[in-house]
Amino acid sequence: MMTPWWHPERYAARRPYLIARARVLAEIRSYFAASYFVEVETPALQISPGIEPHLRAFRTEIEFPHGGSAPLYLHTSPEFAMKKLLVAGEERLFQLARVYRNGERSETHHPEFTMLEWYRAGGTTDDLIGDCRALLSGALRAAGRDRFSRGDVTCDPGRPWQIITVAEAFQQYVGIDVLATAPDPWAPDFALLADAARGAWIEPHDGDDWEALFFRIFLERIEPHLGTPVPTVLSQYPVSMAALSRPMPNDPRVADRFELYVAGVELANAFGELTDAAEQRRRFEADSDRKQALYGERYPIDEDFLKALEFGLPECAGIALGIDRLVMLATGAGSVEETLWAPVADQDG
Repeated sequence: MMTPWWHPERYAARRPYLIARARVLAEIRSYFAASYFVEVETPALQISPGIEPHLRAFRTEIEFPHGGSAPLYLHTSPEFAMKKLLVAGEERLFQLARVYRNGERSETHHPEFTMLEWYRAGGTTDDLIGDCRALLSGALRAAGRDRFSRGDVTCDPGRPWQIITVAEAFQQYVGIDVLATAPDPWAPDFALLADAARGAWIEPHDGDDWEALFFRIFLERIEPHLGTPVPTVLSQYPVSMAALSRPMPNDPRVADRFELYVAGVELANAFGELTDAAEQRRRFEADSDRKQALYGERYPIDEDFLKALEFGLPECAGIALGIDRLVMLATGAGSVEETLWAPVADQDG
């Protein structure tokens, strides 16, 4: 049986990572204070936990004092509530939120984790990249190291970063023109991607659709190259994978979205935010239908969020960054669980 996390010897081995975690969080708060952001706190209990098809939420029940009850969910991100605060008038805000995703546990996943999320009204994804540069340098400084690491893989944020689009990455690492497999950008063609994949010695699996095959190619052939020896900003995802981001003004085939990779690990996901309520509803409904088809369940749509968009979400950019992963990489810890003061209990306690 595994030694419990609270055993003094096991705790002593983890304590340097935990002290570094506290210093990283202090550095993050210092950066945002100096940049005139306000720290906010929003409820973890929400009508809708988020609609992304592949995220699984924790469901609970709220009981009303005078009788009756209703379902609620632990949020998978504080995004909806924070965007409502943008509508309310806040211009620069950040949150260190506890968020919850069911069915996720590995060296880089935990069912409850800490997400740093921040928004800039009037800002762009380029502004967010600037924030990331400062935050990564500050995290290493707080941890007392000069580069990130995971095993033998290292990443030096002090050197020029790799800035690459998804289309460029597919071409560079696999030799596939991924945008050509989506003549209708909102309905990519699985057969075209399957043919291109076979040409790169990647065989589609039974039951694959375009997105499943996209991710298999990406995870096997592209992701291992990202974030080493310098951070990678992977931008302009196909618009069918836009989530809550807007299409790029100069190329509607792709979304104003980037992900940040460090030492082969996805660290952050950023959007030039979609402000069109009708388009957001269409995407929510399409994603809900996909979740129903894939997993036999669907989550409620946050109608109050759509009302806020209709009222007027300002042009803005926002990003979510995994704090546990950041500390893991900044300290060289072997897993995110080593950076947690106390993990969520599992079958072994």
